[in-house]
Amino acid sequence: MKTKLRKGTFQHVESELYAYHDTRREIVRLKNDILYGRSGGDENIGGSRGNLPGDPTGRAVVLLTSHKMLEQLQAIVEAIESVVERLPEEKRKLLQLRYWTRSTLLNWEGLAGRLHISSRQAMRWRDDIVQEIAEKIGWR
Repeated sequence: MKTKLRKGTFQHVESELYAYHDTRREIVRLKNDILYGRSGGDENIGGSRGNLPGDPTGRAVVLLTSHKMLEQLQAIVEAIESVVERLPEEKRKLLQLRYWTRSTLLNWEGLAGRLHISSRQAMRWRDDIVQEIAEKIGWR
């Protein structure tokens, strides 16, 4: 049985949907920072050996797998993508129109009209999609 999402969680998932493309770019930027410098500076002031591997490849692997923000962003993107890839075409179109084209002309009525469904049906689809993404991420 599905439990109803808290309002704040629902809004957070929706904000992640709006920011999906920005989040993907941020993941690429973080990975590049880790792999090619800028975030892996030597903080070992005391002079003893650090706990990261000495070889650059091993160091990059450790940094990539232990970077918390990167891990969280990837979990969100993976949850969104796994839900979206299983959606029927008309529900994907709803996501595209609502969250990714940023069309300010389309309220729920306009969006529903474009999809040839009722506005209530469009909002039900949205609710189901947001619920499923939240469950994948582990939010409640």
